[in-house]
Amino acid sequence: MNRTLNIISFLTFASALSVRAVDPVIPQIAEDFWIMPATAALLAVGFAAYGMALPVLGPIADRLGKVRVMIACLLVLSVSSFLCALATSFPQLFVLRVIAGAACGGSFPLAMALVSDLVPIAQRQVVIGRLLAGTISGNLLGAAAAGIVADFIHWRGVFIVLGLISLAALILAIFGLRGLPESPRQPLDIRSVLARYRGIFRKPIARVCYLAVLSEGVFLFGVFSYVAVLLLAAGEPRASIAGLVIAAFAVGGMIYSFSVGTLLHWFGQKRVMIGGGLFIALGLAVMAFQPPWPVQCLAFGVMGLGFYMLHASIQVFVTELAPEARSSAIAFHTFSIFVGQAIGTILFGLGLATIGASASLAVCALAVGLTGFVAARLLTRTRPA
Repeated sequence: MNRTLNIISFLTFASALSVRAVDPVIPQIAEDFWIMPATAALLAVGFAAYGMALPVLGPIADRLGKVRVMIACLLVLSVSSFLCALATSFPQLFVLRVIAGAACGGSFPLAMALVSDLVPIAQRQVVIGRLLAGTISGNLLGAAAAGIVADFIHWRGVFIVLGLISLAALILAIFGLRGLPESPRQPLDIRSVLARYRGIFRKPIARVCYLAVLSEGVFLFGVFSYVAVLLLAAGEPRASIAGLVIAAFAVGGMIYSFSVGTLLHWFGQKRVMIGGGLFIALGLAVMAFQPPWPVQCLAFGVMGLGFYMLHASIQVFVTELAPEARSSAIAFHTFSIFVGQAIGTILFGLGLATIGASASLAVCALAVGLTGFVAARLLTRTRPA
């Protein structure tokens, strides 16, 4: 079992490398294609297609099998990465990143669904923590390594490296995940898919889970697009510092992934969820005072720890919403936080323009703290922690 879990963790790591890898090379891409950096930054929006693809990928995985769909997604990801290195125009590169983003959507949600098929509920949150470690480290290393590769080779070299790593993950998946047991296959016709989603949404616990992660997206991740703006207002103009502050969030996530078993043992799931919401609220409240960047780094680290304490706990409940259609249930969970992030980015921008940064961050802090408390109360009463 450990061998299988290690393979699945590596697959999520390999896919996560592509998520933030383009961010450091946006200026180089803009220069090569004679476009504005703001236009080149749209590549990040294009890659976010993974969120929109999830409600489709979930039912497909329930019909064809999670391993098959993960392998197909890794194949598409590796091919599209190699083709990105050969792109001759920005529109070509943008379309290829959209395709790569949609393929990346078949990584973590389906990996979590597959692990949930294999691991009993009592051990599931700890194992999901291991998957999170792979994903978080992939995000961190992808951004850091991409800048180094681009400096020594070229931004096209970044995509070649991503393609090679995705290809290695594809080969490992083909030979390493062969013969794994999976849940019974589900019909793929539109009527059956909609009926499954309706069945999931009828469950009060499903509505709590999806609304809770939607709230996380709105009131936490909506802030991320404005980190550089907030730092500039505090007197820190360097983009590298903005990247460092955001990276601190991932460091907090890594701390969670290595301590999740101890946290659950000491405090129980309900207190872990409430504490997670309070940690996020504390970090946002500190940001409202616009402190120096080292303090903001610390605040983002605390928020990262708090987010995964709350979010990973909700994920465990999501894995049990529909065991017979687990891929669909988990895919919509990830889709919900993606939609929340898009809404939150717009709302936080409006908040900055109307009530100011401090008041907007205070509202976000209150909302996320309340989300953690309500979700913990409503979810943990459905079964023992």
